[in-house]
Amino acid sequence: MSKPLAEPRIQRSRGETALVSAGVASRDQVLVGTTFFTEITMKKLLLLLFTVVLLVALPLVGQHSREGGEQGKGGEHGVGNGHIPAHGPAPAARPAPAQNEHRKFDDQPNHPEAPHVHAENDRWVGHNTGRPDPHYHLDHPWEHGHFEGGIGPQHVWRLRGGRPDRFEAGGFFFSIAPYDVDYATDWIWDSDDIVIYNDPDHVGWYLAYNVRLGTYVHVLYLGA
Repeated sequence: MSKPLAEPRIQRSRGETALVSAGVASRDQVLVGTTFFTEITMKKLLLLLFTVVLLVALPLVGQHSREGGEQGKGGEHGVGNGHIPAHGPAPAARPAPAQNEHRKFDDQPNHPEAPHVHAENDRWVGHNTGRPDPHYHLDHPWEHGHFEGGIGPQHVWRLRGGRPDRFEAGGFFFSIAPYDVDYATDWIWDSDDIVIYNDPDHVGWYLAYNVRLGTYVHVLYLGA
């Protein structure tokens, strides 16, 4: 004859044991109360966890939305906002006459009033004066040597401070051509990224393209 199964033992706290012993509450009442208390505690913990996750996620979502909006704005205008040209400008086939005053560059609505690159086709707007342009004549080209740190879209350099006549990027120093200084007034000298391209027309100069703005200037390499 099989023995009846033993009733499972339930671990109770001292308070629960005292209530049962004193006859204040039955064993079943204590069990129900304990279960109810455990469920309430778990719900509170889950609610707290959900609140923490929500507080962490909301700022990230907001930041993503702002970044997406800014990128969309730049894409609409077709200049800058992280676009890096796949190549530098081609040599000027028919050099435009050089002018003593600054030229106009806002070829489309909302495009900058500075030499810039169209993101949709990598067209370099403003680089068309050719070799005869006196603004970029140097008596001693390559006086400080050639820049060998990395040229072209595979090499992005972070600005590390300075000013137009001498700034640092990746441990290398450059100077903006005096004629182009006004085109770099909105550069952020300690955080903007630039890409260096060869200048096919003006001997001794490079082109520094600002990734954030989509504009570029002629720069002279000063050494490391």
